[in-house]
Parts: sequence; structure tokens; C-alpha cells
Amino acid sequence: MTVQHLIFDLDDTLYPSSSAMNRAIARNMLNFVAGYFHVTYDEACQLRKDNLSHYGSTLEWLMHEGLEDAEAYFAAVHPDNETDGLQKAPGLRNFLISLGMPMSVLTNAPVEHAERVLKFLDIRDLFDAVTDIRDCDLKGKPYPGAFRKALERAGGTLSDTIFIDDQRKYTMGFENIGGVAALVGNGVGAYQTPAVPEICRNHSATVALGHTYHLGSIYDLPVLLKQLAEI
Repeated sequence: MTVQHLIFDLDDTLYPSSSAMNRAIARNMLNFVAGYFHVTYDEACQLRKDNLSHYGSTLEWLMHEGLEDAEAYFAAVHPDNETDGLQKAPGLRNFLISLGMPMSVLTNAPVEHAERVLKFLDIRDLFDAVTDIRDCDLKGKPYPGAFRKALERAGGTLSDTIFIDDQRKYTMGFENIGGVAALVGNGVGAYQTPAVPEICRNHSATVALGHTYHLGSIYDLPVLLKQLAEI
């Protein structure tokens, strides 16, 4: 497989999930849920836990429950100062440059969040495009339309693009339309895929589209790209 394009998820993929910003986003999201349903914070946590698996995002779930003002949700979850809780990522810029191919972002967050984060990390100029939740008519990953919109903007195809995300349900969405995905970190609901060094032991095999590989982090991508190029 000749990989010519990379589409990255943003949050928990291009930077560690342990950031204070992520904790703040989760807290803001749950406070919004609590306010919307007029319940306590703990009750909101349980409601989200019970329902989120049926939807692509918290926003989609809330819209199914009658939420009409998505912009109010975005403003509450992603305030202007949200990157105060994010740390710089030394080496990230040089690493992404070293990959040597066109890159773009697909996120279930609004574009203003993506722009803030990418600029804070000093990597915005390395990405040709950002496809956000509004671009997908508020139905982002794991729906096929979101991936096809991102592919269109990236100028890539299913046969020459890898999608990288930290959540299994999203890599599965790309896999289900015939794409090759990389699941980074522990993933959510991740099945046991081979570790990167063992991905392609049989180099005579033909790579099949519609597959997800597991990476410890995005920094393992060069190993995967090298092995895919050899089969």
C-alpha cells in the first residue's frame, strides 16, 4: 500500500489525553448535559454513560433528545481560553514534518477549537485542511459522510490514505467503508490488534483495505508506514 495522505483526529491523538484541557472539556460537556436535563452533575455523568454508545458524539445524542442550539453547546464546551490547560508538545512539529506527506484533520469538535489547538501546538501550517463537525452537518465520525468529506478535502482516496484516531468506534467507521486506520493508545473498546512491529511479518501478503492497526502513539507511525510500503 502506498500511503500518500494522513488524516488525523485532533483531541487525544495529536496530544496526550492526560491534558488539563481535556479534563476541562469533559467537565464543561457534563455541566451542559446537567443543565439541559435539569439534573445533577453525577446524574449527567450516568446519563451520558448510558446513552453515548448509541451515538457518534455527545452533541448527536443531545440533538436526538431535542437540543436545537448546537452553537450554545459549542460555546459552553469550548471557551476561548480552553488552551490554557494544554501543554506544548516538544518534538511534535519536527516529527510531523518528518512524515513527509500531506496531512489534514477530521474532528467532531467545531473548527474554532481545532484552530486554537493546532496554533497553540505550532503545527497549524502543517495541515492542508480541517474538517469539523459543522462541515459534516453535525453528524461527524463515525458516519461515512464525515470520512468522505475529509477525504475530499485532503485530496485522498481510501486506497492511499490512513486515518488515525484514539477511539475504536471511529477507526471502525473508516474501516467499514473500506479504509485503513490506525488506532492509537489504548483506544476505547479496542480489540487486540497486533503490535506495530508484528503488523506485517509476512511481507508477501497483500494489504487488504478495511483494516485497523494498533499503535502505541502517533510516534509509531513511521514503522507502520514502512511496513505497509513493503507489502
